[in-house]
Amino acid sequence: MKSHYDVVIIGSGLGGLVSANILAKEGYSVCVLEKNNQYGGNLQTFVRDKTIFDTGVHYIGGLSEGQNLYQYFNYLGIMDELKLKKLDEDAFDVVSFGDDNTEYKHAQGYEKFIQQMVSQFPDEEKAIIAYCDKLKEFCGKFPLYRLKHGKPYYKNSDIFSLKAKDFIDSLTTNESLRAVLAGTNFLYAGDPDRTPFYVHALTVNSYIESAYRCINGGSQISKLLIRRLKENHGEAYKHQEVVKFGYKDKKITSVFTKKGDEIKGDVFISNIEPKLTIQLVGEDKFRKVYSNRIKNIESIIAGFSLYIVLKPNSFKYHNRNYYHFKNREKVWTSQDYTSDSWPEGYMVSMGIGKNTAEYGDSLTVLTYMRYEEVKPWENTVNTVVNKNERGQTYEEFKAEKAEILIKELEKKFPNIRDCIEEIYTSTPLSYRDYIGSNNGSMYGYVKDANSPLKSFVSPRTKIQNLLLTGQSLNMHGILGVTIGAVLTSSEIVGMDPILNKIRKANNIEDNTEN
Repeated sequence: MKSHYDVVIIGSGLGGLVSANILAKEGYSVCVLEKNNQYGGNLQTFVRDKTIFDTGVHYIGGLSEGQNLYQYFNYLGIMDELKLKKLDEDAFDVVSFGDDNTEYKHAQGYEKFIQQMVSQFPDEEKAIIAYCDKLKEFCGKFPLYRLKHGKPYYKNSDIFSLKAKDFIDSLTTNESLRAVLAGTNFLYAGDPDRTPFYVHALTVNSYIESAYRCINGGSQISKLLIRRLKENHGEAYKHQEVVKFGYKDKKITSVFTKKGDEIKGDVFISNIEPKLTIQLVGEDKFRKVYSNRIKNIESIIAGFSLYIVLKPNSFKYHNRNYYHFKNREKVWTSQDYTSDSWPEGYMVSMGIGKNTAEYGDSLTVLTYMRYEEVKPWENTVNTVVNKNERGQTYEEFKAEKAEILIKELEKKFPNIRDCIEEIYTSTPLSYRDYIGSNNGSMYGYVKDANSPLKSFVSPRTKIQNLLLTGQSLNMHGILGVTIGAVLTSSEIVGMDPILNKIRKANNIEDNTEN
């Protein structure tokens, strides 16, 4: 490592890596510091029994040629090397309920999506079309979502106050259709009283446009971004946990790592959680009103994941995802489970390798879990770099939860237990330790339509040369974090130069908006 860089980035999640690549392409000397054994944050994968599992990227939307994420990735120089499999165009997502034998299908492409929905709800064509029109209308209000110049979307405050559940309920009195349209809200941890419709729209729209799985896992994205970064003379270092920030004359001067290294820079971008960033810098370096606001933002609920290694040739590969709830009412309320009712819903996604054909190798089940359930072990840390055991009671806790979840899974997939070779689990503590999210939060901070600006976090902090990036800012997910990184980088480079180069890389004509 050099002793000084133009830009030092703390954390190698997608936001940090995209920011690093943009700035390196612009000629800045860039250094990325990562505490873990693997780059990528939520893009990390792990291997068990020769089977690759994703920690966070179960599928990606907007990656067909000409679509928004495709254009961003194409500019970053990684699109052509990604190994992807397009999910079932007629049913990339399936929503089902324990008290209803029907499997409700979400299809790719708006025309096909409408046709598929109308075939399942013949009397609801008007409501289904109105729903799709509203999705597109709201996405159209976010300039960077369409690679256009325009005011940053957070200034369009009129789009913040409409609630997702309220709008969906206003379309129809058909309870099943309401539940099916909202049925993939595990993607953003939907809250009936708070989640804004724009969060639903920005998340769901890109999957309707196109939905893909990463062959052999999402870590290929971070690996390609690291490769491109180094080609542009940027640097990245693993096993470099930042434990302290140097500060002088109201500026960050350097960062200190656990190994004792001091790395100096002109600008610092934190891709670690904003609450933790403030702790590391020192609360006294920020205005009290700012640090208190960040400290008090509510984090989205955490998750519990069950990773199943399947016996060879035992369980057919499903080229789709499943969202299953005990009943329709649980679509919006499965976060409010009790110890007796858990889990009230779950998402199932299958891993895909280059040799996956008729049968699957693995299956991942995701459901909600509140952080307080693992609080007894919160003072333990266990990662590849810091290997520790949390104790027998923790292992028993995980085993008990896994068994409950498998029993629920059997109701949907009756033969699943016979197909299991081995199981592994992750809890909110796993997400906290590996991803660095506050209390293991799945998707950063709660967005509240009742108080829209409460959880808004600007990439610019109250310290002149400290910027933020990552899923805790404005939108989570691959696309949301990528756009967030563009916003962060624009604070250094300016928005016009970045957008012009993205458009040029994709042969897009100038479409400047005033």
